Amino acid sequence: MTDHATPTKSVIFEERADQIHVTGNDAAGAPNVFDLACNRPSLAGAVSQRACTFCGSRVVLYPIADALHLVHGPIGCAAYTWDIRGAMSSGPELHRLSFSTDLQERDVIFGGETKLYKALIELIDRHEPKAAFVYSTCIVGIIGDDIQAVCKKVSEEKGIPVLPVQSEGFKGNKRAGYEAACKAMAQLAGTADVSDVSPLSINILGDFNLAGEIWVIRDYYERMGLQVVATITGDGRVDAIRRCHGAALNLVQCNGATQPFAKIMEEKYGQPYIRVSYFGIEDMAQALYDVAEFFKDKDPAIMDRARKIVAEEVGGLLPRLREFRKDLEGKKAAIYVGGAFKAFSLIKAFRHLGMQVALVGSQTGTKEDYEELAAICDPGTIIVDDSNPLELSAFIKEKDVDIFVGGVKERPIAYKLGIGFCDHNHERKECLEGFVGMYNFALEVHRTVMSPVWRFMPRRVAKAAATAHCTEATI
Repeated sequence: MTDHATPTKSVIFEERADQIHVTGNDAAGAPNVFDLACNRPSLAGAVSQRACTFCGSRVVLYPIADALHLVHGPIGCAAYTWDIRGAMSSGPELHRLSFSTDLQERDVIFGGETKLYKALIELIDRHEPKAAFVYSTCIVGIIGDDIQAVCKKVSEEKGIPVLPVQSEGFKGNKRAGYEAACKAMAQLAGTADVSDVSPLSINILGDFNLAGEIWVIRDYYERMGLQVVATITGDGRVDAIRRCHGAALNLVQCNGATQPFAKIMEEKYGQPYIRVSYFGIEDMAQALYDVAEFFKDKDPAIMDRARKIVAEEVGGLLPRLREFRKDLEGKKAAIYVGGAFKAFSLIKAFRHLGMQVALVGSQTGTKEDYEELAAICDPGTIIVDDSNPLELSAFIKEKDVDIFVGGVKERPIAYKLGIGFCDHNHERKECLEGFVGMYNFALEVHRTVMSPVWRFMPRRVAKAAATAHCTEATI
């Protein structure tokens, strides 16, 4: 670890020391040199917060609502369903059903290809999906089932795309699952007519329509005069993905999840892409401006329409945020998210509320992501890659934060330590994107941070008693 003055050094595994960085100066007063290790296998024996390859593939593909999603593996993997990934649909909801071949010992010994074939035939006949995705999990990779051959055979028999997703969990980390999903999805693109697609058209990538967020974002772009060809993959449709190659521009929000798909589309169809974020005031506005800038030669008035949307939305939002700031000024936050892109926006959002981010980390950040984080963080901020509960707990206590922003695996850490929590992962039910999302985020932060219940937590009680004792001694 680069900051030798950090007292939590004792909880850090020696092999993980180079995956943690503290911004600012070291004990001798020299600037800490940023050299964070990342994107490597989790340390054996450490209970990583990171998810597996299969998880990554499900995150990307699961919101495609009119496709069949079949997990070829033990039943346990199929527990990862819509219920913990709240991607909403404006139409079909086939994605809400979780199917599995439920491999048993007999299948492991003799192979599961016949079982997979029968399951696909039965499910396609029953649900008539537009396409089917078959997810390969760890045990399938070990026993060597040829799911590509089975998928090809069923596709020819049933006349719909049946796509294998090579997402055996042991292959790598969550990022490897993103790439497996994007490769599978890319087989759909370019297979439908695009003659009616406007020159002013976009695809929205890397948004999963939690709490209807993609409908908020889609409305902004349509108010700017743009045609949204496909939403990939929130509120996704197979037919829309098949013609997404006709759009003029891809907008990539979740960089890790869908940038591989955007790169495939750029290489194969010459379709450009830009990175955006829909969280927070600055990043949401910047996303609209960047898109307007791209299309300004085709539509000179588009920038004015973008500015009008931002002015209307922000004008009513800022006075309400100032009310929250009166109570939250000086409070501290910790952030641990899946992709680093959220962290950038969250740091800016907390600054609007007068709060300081003391800890920030992610499961799948790249070296470039972390360098950007280090550049915008305050001195003394801990930046951590692929962390574990032991480290996170120690950092949170050391920094004495007031709220932890994370996902389902971070929630119990926060509550056990007696601090507020904000769910910013795929399990949440609150819209946090767009300008309305910034208000919802501020409201949730205010409610949890200012809750009186935290004063009764043992750690807070002990701290208050120690402070009172020191005050009496001084008097």
